[in-house]
Formats: sequence, structure tokens, C-alpha cells
Amino acid sequence: MDELYQAIEEKIKAAGYPREISGQAVYEDICDQIEGKENGSYVLLSKFDDDVIFEYHITIMDHEFNLGILTMRLPEGIYAANFDED
Repeated sequence: MDELYQAIEEKIKAAGYPREISGQAVYEDICDQIEGKENGSYVLLSKFDDDVIFEYHITIMDHEFNLGILTMRLPEGIYAANFDED
């Protein structure tokens, strides 16, 4: 799982996100957001920090999910990470 968390952090940092970020915290937030949801595509909002909104574009399947785009809205600006691109 550490590799997954690191990959999340790297993708977010590569998008220009200017703050410290924990891949594990993002992953756990996603899991909390999708708990109990049926299969399908969703746009989910999460107040990640006091002044930070994360917008997840997620496809939920039977036993997994795909995070497509993560848009991060901060007072410093808006940053987007496309997890479907290498």
C-alpha cells in the first residue's frame, strides 16, 4: 500500500499542489466517501482541510474504484491531477 500512497502523493505534487499531502489520507478519504455507494460514476466533494475542497471524479466497480480526476480548490488556486494519464 505504501507504493500506492506514494503514487497518489507524487501525482498531486506534480499537479502543482503547494501544501503537504498524505497519499494515505487521500486514499482513506476516498474510501470514506465511496462507502455504501452503488456501482457507477460519481463526482464527490470533500472538505479535505479547513480551507481545501477536494473534488473526486470516481468510477465505482464491484470490488474496486478508479479515481479519474482530482481537482483541489485552495485559496492559493485550483489544481487538477488526472490519474488516468501516466
